[in-house]
Amino acid sequence: MTLSTMLHTMSAGMLRTCGIFILTLIGSLPLGMIVALLRKSRFALVRGIVRVYISIIRGTPLMLQLLVWYFGPFYLFNWNIGSWRFPALIIGFVVNYAAYFAEIYRGGIESIPVGQHEAAEVLGFTKTQTFMRIILPQVIKTILPSVTNEVITLVKDTSLAFTLAYQEVFSLSKQISASQSSFMPFLIAGIFYFIANYVVAFIMERIEKAMNYYK
Repeated sequence: MTLSTMLHTMSAGMLRTCGIFILTLIGSLPLGMIVALLRKSRFALVRGIVRVYISIIRGTPLMLQLLVWYFGPFYLFNWNIGSWRFPALIIGFVVNYAAYFAEIYRGGIESIPVGQHEAAEVLGFTKTQTFMRIILPQVIKTILPSVTNEVITLVKDTSLAFTLAYQEVFSLSKQISASQSSFMPFLIAGIFYFIANYVVAFIMERIEKAMNYYK
């Protein structure tokens, strides 16, 4: 198999990898904020449930979580999971990364001095207005480096899709390498991940500079 043929064959896997990455971000970033706010709920039961969820997600491997999401419906409800592979994959990634983003958000929210909440209340802001107009912009600026690290990790974690036999770039590189007895597919996959992470780091760095409005 020539290099051009390998690239052509693996290009579909690269697109699938990008799809996992984009859909995970679209789902996990807002869900993480919801989880973070529930983590700070005034209701002890809600806080307890969220703590358990975060503890389970952070205490178990993502690979295991993907297997649970995929095979769970079959073993628990005897569902036909023939077309369930991709939804299970996305749900597993979103639920996992939402937990990590939630803790990043929570750390950012708690880093804001209480006095800002009090000052906003004196000025007549509602809690929602205070959060959206005063707290959230500062939180985003504070947590961007941590979010960048998680996003870069996500690019590499997409390779775990091979657990469910999903044909993304890493799975295809393994198959082609085995069939052709060649290391080249792994090298191509490695270059793809490196370039993807470089692009992510570049974009996030630009965002950080744009939000560094004190300089």
